[in-house]
Amino acid sequence: MILMIDGHSFHYEMENLCRIFFPYQKIEVLHGAENTVEDGLVAYTGLAKKQDGVLLTARFHGNSFSEEKTELLTGQTAESEDEQERHMAILLFELLTRYCGYTPKWGILTGVRPVKLLRQLKTKLGEQKAFEQFQTNYLVSKEKAELSRVTMHNEEPILALSRPESFSLYVSIPFCPSRCSYCSFVSSSLEQTAKLIPQYLPLLCEEIRRTGEIASELGLRLESVYVGGGTPTTLSAEQLALLLRTIRENFTLSTIREFTVEAGRPDTITAEKLDALKDGGITRISINPQTLNDDVLKIIGRRHTTAQTLSAFSLAREKGFHNINMDLIAGLPGDTVPGFQNTLDHVVALAPESITVHTLALKRSARMMQEENEPFGSDALAAGEMLDYADAVLAENGYRLYYLYRQSRMVGNLENTGWAKPGAESPYNVYIMDETQTILACGAGASSKIKGPRADQLERIFNFKYPFEYVSRFQEILDRKDQVKSIYERFQQIPKTE
Repeated sequence: MILMIDGHSFHYEMENLCRIFFPYQKIEVLHGAENTVEDGLVAYTGLAKKQDGVLLTARFHGNSFSEEKTELLTGQTAESEDEQERHMAILLFELLTRYCGYTPKWGILTGVRPVKLLRQLKTKLGEQKAFEQFQTNYLVSKEKAELSRVTMHNEEPILALSRPESFSLYVSIPFCPSRCSYCSFVSSSLEQTAKLIPQYLPLLCEEIRRTGEIASELGLRLESVYVGGGTPTTLSAEQLALLLRTIRENFTLSTIREFTVEAGRPDTITAEKLDALKDGGITRISINPQTLNDDVLKIIGRRHTTAQTLSAFSLAREKGFHNINMDLIAGLPGDTVPGFQNTLDHVVALAPESITVHTLALKRSARMMQEENEPFGSDALAAGEMLDYADAVLAENGYRLYYLYRQSRMVGNLENTGWAKPGAESPYNVYIMDETQTILACGAGASSKIKGPRADQLERIFNFKYPFEYVSRFQEILDRKDQVKSIYERFQQIPKTE
């Protein structure tokens, strides 16, 4: 489809809004005055300054559909770029809703952190007015607004534990036994990159050591450690032991509330690896089936079975792991609403301490996007039914919603939700989604976030994405890591009241 941007700079928001309705369409953006494009799907958004205010215009053309909406903004609303953008988004949203015949429940929100936005509104307006504005100003459905409010309340005790000097550590192991067809993370299959692990791991340990020195020099207090990927348990038991020993030796762990390793793929879990995790001080692991339907597992390229998931879970319990998370995905290709419900019911019967329910999101780098002319998966209504069922069943079984986030190109423009039994929440998940504290990250594809004392102070330092870059340009990684101290010290010199 074609998106025309005329007289304004709201390209990013308008493109993301179009992607809500056309997640798999290539969107070509044209800037400047309207062109005479008549074929295909065409969205036009224009802003013109008038003597009595600012005139917004949105048009949409597709097949036999052709409509236009306009709005004249006056006063302070006309002077605010944020308000101009919001009103433009509403005009375009209403046209796309009419054309597509459905109304996305998150309204015009395209960001990944709706709960953070609601909390910011609450600080300014009070909770009730914020809740109302969430619905009226952003067109969020009452159902999703309430979901955000519940999440916000359940996050608050976790956020209250964080201090100004708090930080979390993230360690990336960007290797998987195979690449899932929907995956867009920076991870590599072992068939392609296993030979890099003996080079990657010592360098990662060196980056961890340097990061520990910086954290100590800055007087930071470690709250949580999260080893993710990829699949960290693609490492051998000996390699896992080395990694965890390096973390313990270079950071003070006496203040941490969580030490998580994603043991996500059941086909990578062995008794020896679980012993290494237990001996290494791990307090929480993930065993992620995504689905308990073997036919769907084959479609998405997961080289394990339901039986392996159940066996891995049982083995982890035998080894003394009493805080286990399990991930599920709603909207997988080949899955159905009854199939998803069956998966959820069986996972709930296992009684893991937390369950994370993702909605399928297909980025351009996913193999499914590259191999299929039209990516396939459950439709928006089916995915919505799946999430509604999960929300009801998890709440009924004693799980509490404690974090929520969204991604682009999600089926139905829905959400990912994290549920936990009281006391089994992952602080790291809350901190990373709310951006309330510094996250120091190590490894390929990792991104450190340096948080200052003021709400708007956040700077990122990116590591190279791919393992081969990380290995071949490692000195640059260390040089970038040294920026952490200068950024943090600069933030600390700025008064909070400024």
